[in-house]
Amino acid sequence: MKRLVFFLFAIISLLAGRAQQQQYKVAVIGFYNLENLFDTINNPNINDDDFTPKGNLNYTSKIYWDKQNKLSTVISQMGANISPDGPAILGVAEIENDTVLNDLVNMPKIKDRNYKIVHYDSPDERGIDVALLYNPRYFKVDTSHNLFVQLPGGSKEAFFTRDVLWVQGKLDGETIHVYVNHWPSRRGGEERSAPARNAAAAVVKRHMDSILKHQPNAKVVIMGDLNDDPISPSLVEVLRARGKVAEVKPGGLFNPWMDLYKKGIGTLAYQDAWGLFDQILVSHAWLDKKQDGFFFYQQHIFNKEYMVENQGRYKGYPMRTWDGSSYRGGYSDHFPTFLVMLKRLP
Repeated sequence: MKRLVFFLFAIISLLAGRAQQQQYKVAVIGFYNLENLFDTINNPNINDDDFTPKGNLNYTSKIYWDKQNKLSTVISQMGANISPDGPAILGVAEIENDTVLNDLVNMPKIKDRNYKIVHYDSPDERGIDVALLYNPRYFKVDTSHNLFVQLPGGSKEAFFTRDVLWVQGKLDGETIHVYVNHWPSRRGGEERSAPARNAAAAVVKRHMDSILKHQPNAKVVIMGDLNDDPISPSLVEVLRARGKVAEVKPGGLFNPWMDLYKKGIGTLAYQDAWGLFDQILVSHAWLDKKQDGFFFYQQHIFNKEYMVENQGRYKGYPMRTWDGSSYRGGYSDHFPTFLVMLKRLP
């Protein structure tokens, strides 16, 4: 029997007042900061000396493949209790090049998903990029482009940062637009570096608005390590994202992470405080649950117990790959996030 493109997903809770059970197609859309996924080969064009066998981290092939195995373990389990194929679309950050991505998608635990890759080299001084992995059983790419982020002088010493990746494609035949981001860090202080993140947010906003001008009901997904929380100006003032569905108007954005953040739940920790930098936002067109196409249903932070540090100064934080210059053997210093999208079956 030919395998169904989408698994059926029954959600009884959506059917209050109805006797029968409705069935749905499900799509999982995720994001994961892979924490310095470098190969072991020295690239003279970027600052990757630490990530070589002779570097300060003693970054050997053994460590590289151990990290790849652990990252693939997480990806293999993200959303798998909802859709056995896990993420249909997965944005990733902190990757050096397409070589490390090809190694990742060919790891045994996820190889059968046949993930494809959209990636462009960025001018980032550290040599790290963003990319999109997608399962061709669920998603087909129509076009893509990298969007340059011009940093304002003085905000971050005006050095280069990661490009924003824009991908347009079809999710089960329905056109969607995906932006994968890794905004400038808070190095130098949150306030001083804020203009850099605002600049990155403005690049996304302008591009999204240009699409919505001609396609008012376009389905847009903005994901990434934003290095800002849901309440930060880059989200609230520049993107104008709102944390309540009722406050989102046509052309606006819904941020499903606002309430979790206000409850002290996050995706990374710093100085014993949780931040929620790893966000996935959706446009107004995803919010109508009575539509024929996909609609937003749930948001999740994937933070299984094995991904949590159980000792040392980072106890309780996401278990990171490195503790200083010592290999901890963790997964990432960020927890991944994902959204569940549903589509009614006749």
